[in-house]
Amino acid sequence: MSKLKDHQVVRRGSGRQILFLNGFGCSQSVWETVARDLEKDHELVFYDYAGASNAGVAAYDKSRHATLHGHADDLIEICREAGLTRPVVVAHSVGTQVAILASLKDRSLFESLVLVAPSPSYLNHPGFEGGFDLDDVENLLETLDANYFAWSRMMAPVIMGNQDRPELGEGLEQSFCQLDPDVASHFARVIFTADHRASLDGLDIRTSLLQCQDDALASPDVGHYMSEHIKSSRLVQLAATGHCPHISSPAEVILAIRAHLASDNQVL
Repeated sequence: MSKLKDHQVVRRGSGRQILFLNGFGCSQSVWETVARDLEKDHELVFYDYAGASNAGVAAYDKSRHATLHGHADDLIEICREAGLTRPVVVAHSVGTQVAILASLKDRSLFESLVLVAPSPSYLNHPGFEGGFDLDDVENLLETLDANYFAWSRMMAPVIMGNQDRPELGEGLEQSFCQLDPDVASHFARVIFTADHRASLDGLDIRTSLLQCQDDALASPDVGHYMSEHIKSSRLVQLAATGHCPHISSPAEVILAIRAHLASDNQVL
C-alpha cells in the first residue's frame, strides 16, 4: 500500500514546501486557517498519523507505533515517497517530537523546523518540570481507558485553554472523539510516558520554538529548556494562550511562521 494513501497526504499551492504535523487527536484539518494564508505563496503538504481520523485504524500498528520512532519512520517514508525537497516543517505538540526524531534519523530531510507548543516529556524529572508526576499520568490514562469520550469531554477544554471561548474546547473534543478509543488509549500512553530530552542535544537544524501563555501541557520552563538544548534555536513567546494557538490565535501563528521563513538560513 502507498504511504501517501495510507496517511491521506494532501498537497496544495506551489513554491517553497511546508510540511504540517498535527497534535494528538487531530487531523490535518486543524491547520486550515493557517493554510489559507500560506498557500498563497508556498506548497503545503499535510498528512494524518496512523490511526488518526481519515488515516484509519488499519494503518496503526501497536508494535511499530509502540514509540514515537514508529511515527517518525512513517514521516520519513512519506517524505521519500512524495519526493519532498527539504520542506520546512511546522509541527504541533506530539508532532514536534516526531519531527525531531525524523530529523535525527535523516539529517538531510528537512530545511528547518517550526515547533508549536513543544515538549520533550510530559513527566517531571529531576531538574525538569514536564508538568505531571508518573502517578498523575497513570490516573489520567486509567480515566481514558475507562471512558474515552468522558476523558475527551474533560480534557479538551483544559488542553485548549481559552475558557472564555468554550466553543474552541468543544471543537477539540469533537476532534478527539473521531479517534478509535483503543488507538487513542495506546497512542496517549506512548505520548505521556515518553522522554525525548536526550534527543534535543543532537538536533542541529534551524528551529523556532513557539511558546504559549498558560499552556497546561508545555510550561515556559519547558520552552526555555528546549531553547537551551537545541543549538540553532530561537524561542518565540506568543501572546496566545492554551496549547493550540494555531486554532485559537491563527493570525499570530501565521506571523511567527512567516518570520521564520523570512529568516532563511540566518544563524539564530
